[in-house]
Amino acid sequence: MNGLTIGQLAKKVGVNIETVRFYERKGLLPPPKRRESGYRIYGEEDVRRLQFIRHAKELGFSLKEIQELLELRVDPDTTCDDVRRKAEQKIADIERRIQELQRVRKALQSLAAACIGHGPEGDCPFLEALEAVDNGT
Repeated sequence: MNGLTIGQLAKKVGVNIETVRFYERKGLLPPPKRRESGYRIYGEEDVRRLQFIRHAKELGFSLKEIQELLELRVDPDTTCDDVRRKAEQKIADIERRIQELQRVRKALQSLAAACIGHGPEGDCPFLEALEAVDNGT
């Protein structure tokens, strides 16, 4: 039986062996065929699927979102519009995260600017703000 071992697959795609096993446990990769010795054996479809997963992760998709994309990939009724909608949902999610990160950056900049840079740590406005009780304001 020809094919790739788990190490060869991982190296070819540029991931760790444990990553391959993790994706198998999560159902993102199908259970591999096995040699008589019990060793896993992978084919070119496994390479393509693992590359798909790796690229989707690089674009910020969660494992749940990747599973949904994989289902679209094999569904013969999937249209390009279905995939575009998934991409637009991800873009909207990224925009929300960017806005939140910008808000956090602004708050940190304000706190850092309030810090005089000398004196005892007990008088540090940055640490005091982190310790402050949030009253919903």
